[in-house]
Amino acid sequence: MIRSKKVVVVLPAYNAEKTLEMTYREIPFDIVDDIILVDDASTDETVFLAKKLNIQTIAHKKNVGYGGNQKSCYKEALKQGADIVIMLHPDYQYTPKLISAMAFLLESGEFDVVLGSRILGGKAIAGGMPLYKYISNRFLTFVQNLLMGAKLSEYHTGYRAFTREVLETVPLEKDSNDFVFDNQMLSQILYDDFRVGEITCPAKYFPQASSINFSRSLQYGLGCLKTAVQFRLNRWGILHFGIFDFDGSGAPVQEGN
Repeated sequence: MIRSKKVVVVLPAYNAEKTLEMTYREIPFDIVDDIILVDDASTDETVFLAKKLNIQTIAHKKNVGYGGNQKSCYKEALKQGADIVIMLHPDYQYTPKLISAMAFLLESGEFDVVLGSRILGGKAIAGGMPLYKYISNRFLTFVQNLLMGAKLSEYHTGYRAFTREVLETVPLEKDSNDFVFDNQMLSQILYDDFRVGEITCPAKYFPQASSINFSRSLQYGLGCLKTAVQFRLNRWGILHFGIFDFDGSGAPVQEGN
């Protein structure tokens, strides 16, 4: 705990057998109260290894997608009384050593969400990020900042930390079960004016680290642009989109609320 606030790390896993233990060993157990792994019907020994490591494990009987996996992670973390929830990929692409920094930033009360940015440190390409992904990341982030009125260094990191209030407020069930879930969730967070902080985060790229291919990346990018346009149209009251319906009334949330 951090000053009586319960810290829970959630691991959305899919075929993470080769990297799970490396990830787990670097988690700062001095502040983390619980670790929850949700396995999305892996075809390797992820579940067996997780249980061997005494990680609390939930196994989906069928694959529900990256977004669907996160929904299960957050539901379970809230059910177990988490005050701070940190989403860490068990593929060892992001270092668990930053969990403490992210958790303390949330505990400070100055932020509601903290993102681990691969871009802030200027080492993304040196760390192995493919050039086409770097360029698309920068382009999408530029467009999204324009449409959403934010100044984030990137919208596409998979290393994120949230307060309980954020997870209880944002209508995650309205989001996709696919990879664009991350972007939709962050858009909702910005739409409801939650305070977002960023810290620089080195990332590793190697064969065992999960990654989507070019075709899926293109589909993801188009989904991000669509979400950003919907955000702006919803803000202006021109059209209403369900993912920005926070109160269930069907009416757009007005700017500043």
